Amino acid sequence: MNYKQKIVNDPVHGFINIPANFAAELIEHSYVQRLRNIKQLSLSYLVYPGACHNRFQHALGAMYLMMQAIDVLRSKGCEITDEESEAAVCAILLHDIGHGPFSHSLEHSIISEEVGHEEISAILMHEINMQMDGRLYLAIAIFNNTYHKKFLHQLVSSQLDVDRLDYLSRDSFFSGVAEGMIGLGRIIKMLNVINDELVVEAKGIYSIEKFLISRHLMYWQVYLHKTVLAAEKILVNILRRAKELAHKGENLFATPALKFFLNNNITLDEFRKYFNNELPLEHFVNLTDCDIESAIKVWRSHKDFVLSHLCKMLINRKLFRCRLSEKPFNHEYIEAIRQKTKSTLGISNEDIDYFVSHETVSTKAYTPKSENIKILYPNGELVDVAKVSAILTAAVFAAPTTKYALCYCKK
Repeated sequence: MNYKQKIVNDPVHGFINIPANFAAELIEHSYVQRLRNIKQLSLSYLVYPGACHNRFQHALGAMYLMMQAIDVLRSKGCEITDEESEAAVCAILLHDIGHGPFSHSLEHSIISEEVGHEEISAILMHEINMQMDGRLYLAIAIFNNTYHKKFLHQLVSSQLDVDRLDYLSRDSFFSGVAEGMIGLGRIIKMLNVINDELVVEAKGIYSIEKFLISRHLMYWQVYLHKTVLAAEKILVNILRRAKELAHKGENLFATPALKFFLNNNITLDEFRKYFNNELPLEHFVNLTDCDIESAIKVWRSHKDFVLSHLCKMLINRKLFRCRLSEKPFNHEYIEAIRQKTKSTLGISNEDIDYFVSHETVSTKAYTPKSENIKILYPNGELVDVAKVSAILTAAVFAAPTTKYALCYCKK
């Protein structure tokens, strides 16, 4: 099939040129189009009403930044063939196709906890590769970091990849949280490759500092906002209860795709093969936010009190109260809340965990390791950004920031 060059008007990056090549064909694939119906920030729109953007928009944005980065690297003498360029663009375009409904919120709820979206993305890419006569082979090698030019994988997945550059800018734009805005153009222009390693020229160090600070702020202002955590906890508990009832023989309302995962615990190995005469992969690619939302609307009238009450809470935005603390909450305090909640809702000991939870949440803006962010000085010296930045040696960046979250019913 012949594809004409298209232009997409993106609110974050402006006009994006989609080349008339294999990437254009991939964009039309059902696995990619499915991302239109998966929210990028899950339930964050309950706090930030504008944060309703989807994974498809992010995929296009990351693809655009990949093309920009490749142009910059080529202009500096880095050898990247047309085949490699197209493969890298395809790899970033497909990097998120393994996300399930509501993105990270239900990543370990729909399928077993051992299965992450990266593993599913890799499986789906192999599936597309078989459908398209092996044309995705090089893109898969770059995605899996098995291609000999390692810097191409760093552009896809590292501590300074185009994935992070796009989602920070995009999530900041749609949430309205200005602290997430970064100097995208400056960072891209300062990229270079030395000894097959992606580096940043010294003139861009302040833009990198801003990037890492923005990432830290976005986590605690948006991604781990206490009200977002409360809403996502309810969503996770809804799926957990639905699975529990389904395994007890309850015939819950659900689309065929959702019903399959409610009734079966799928492991990563089972994801690659036939299971009960069904192919889990086929059900997964038919699963989007819509399946979960329609089920929750129906389940709010279910006879099971726990399931119906949780569904009503989410639909009516009567969310858990969520308290964040630098220290663990006192056991006696948690137990007092549990007893009060049991009495108020009239529920049993075995059901109280659906309404009271105590967990840790943590993040780290930068983790020095083998694929760290290196600064290139005019004399050719390469130095880890953490060693030359006064900001990044501060305590807040020296160790993970961990907080304790206590979620419970308000009444």
